[in-house]
Amino acid sequence: MDSAIYEKLGTTEEVLIKQFHSDVQEIFTTMVGVEDIMQLQLQVDPRTHFSDCVTAMVGFAGLFNGLVCLHVPQSLALVFTSCMLGMEVTEHNEDVNDALGEIANMIAGSFKHHLSKDGHEVKLSTPSVVTGKEYIISSGSSANSLTLLYDSNGEWFIISVVIEMD
Repeated sequence: MDSAIYEKLGTTEEVLIKQFHSDVQEIFTTMVGVEDIMQLQLQVDPRTHFSDCVTAMVGFAGLFNGLVCLHVPQSLALVFTSCMLGMEVTEHNEDVNDALGEIANMIAGSFKHHLSKDGHEVKLSTPSVVTGKEYIISSGSSANSLTLLYDSNGEWFIISVVIEMD
């Protein structure tokens, strides 16, 4: 990510990633009911092409503008939804869209606090959800993004944030 963004935030990439990862773990443990997520080393740029996934997105605007994206394979989306609802969900439906949208919203809300430390107002959009066998997402420059790759019981999912300064 552009060093000017870290400078404006008063932090470093390492500290922001550590804080963001901590936020993500807390959300998945307390709100989703999934404790087995593990952060993996990101070795490729996986944000541009997905197959048979659900992507939930929440935009933010203010001094910093951007997008928080949660990219989850269909099978893992069903697991996360089942855990959140406390009942087995076996096919993609509106509950899955709502659950993934809510997870993305919680992640964006948590990340928002890192952007508004100095009283900078940051507003969040309503979550949007995309699903399908194959799609491409274009959400700003990869140079201005922070992407975390996770494993949950052998399946990966990705959380990415694109940040631009106004």
